[in-house]
Amino acid sequence: MALTLDAYRLLGRSGLRVSPLALGTATFGTEWGWGAERAEARKLFDHYVGLGGNLLDTADTYTDGSSERLLGEFARQERERLVLATKYSTLRRPGDPNSGGGHRKALFGSVEGSLRRLATDYIDLLYLHVWDFRTPVEEVLRGLDDLVLQGKVLYVAISNTPAWQVSRMQAIADLRGWAPLVALQLEYSLIERTAERDLIPMAQELGLGVVPYSPLGGGVLSGKYGRNDVTATGDGTGDGTRKGLNLALGTLTERNLAVAEVARDVAADLGRTPAQIALAWTLRNPGVATTLIGARTPTQLEENLGALEVEFTAAQLARLDAASAIELGQPHDLLASDHIRQVTTGGLRIETRR
Repeated sequence: MALTLDAYRLLGRSGLRVSPLALGTATFGTEWGWGAERAEARKLFDHYVGLGGNLLDTADTYTDGSSERLLGEFARQERERLVLATKYSTLRRPGDPNSGGGHRKALFGSVEGSLRRLATDYIDLLYLHVWDFRTPVEEVLRGLDDLVLQGKVLYVAISNTPAWQVSRMQAIADLRGWAPLVALQLEYSLIERTAERDLIPMAQELGLGVVPYSPLGGGVLSGKYGRNDVTATGDGTGDGTRKGLNLALGTLTERNLAVAEVARDVAADLGRTPAQIALAWTLRNPGVATTLIGARTPTQLEENLGALEVEFTAAQLARLDAASAIELGQPHDLLASDHIRQVTTGGLRIETRR
């Protein structure tokens, strides 16, 4: 059944309603050498919100602060109906180690700066952006809870953190009565499905809504790359292009291009674009609450929003799943084996709670 931006979903175990596609605003501003100027960014905002979209995602350091400033300016007239999500923990001042990280000083400094740039007195959803492996979890959780008690933050979430650490944090928050994590932002796409091993099942079990980023796999799933790009001379490091970044990160591979070809074939069958197929596929995962989309032009945004109208046949989904399948590894493959099912349940298939 086709979706719309106002077909709101609950975010994790909270009562917060969010659109099935969230607008990422890292493209608001040109300080990073790409992105949308103010007038173009305004068009992106107006089009998304005009169709009923309500979740807008940014971070304290996106485009050196311009993303938050522009978003705050655009959202001013409709602040109450919008869900503004931002993040903290990336370095805000070069040379100052305390301007980044998960600790209390970085947290409070970042949030105060975000509130000023967003021109608001509260943040709807605050993520810890990147786990730093140094700050005690109790310090992170207590700091987040203090901000919730102060009314400066309504809901807290986490991104780019190992599953074992997230599950530990959620258990501690529950036991101590602190604000629980309601969302988990992670990379997830047809070419990056490793989150299915632990992160997504953990999120479903503990009440975190999954929010995939990079659902187009750095553009690989949009169909704009071919095998000649994989065999190009050099790794592209430092050339300043998206292709160069994908080569440097190892995203442009024969395997990933093969997955992209299947997405292109399914798109042709449905009269859609490969990008729409890739986005729509993420929304089929029951653990996914909303998927992040990013665009530099209204045309790109319109194409992305078309993913809401995609309806797969069972055969098409099977093709996509088979082409992009990964090995889950231990202990998952062992636990799913017929032998283990036999010795634990006598071979009976027991329906899970999901």
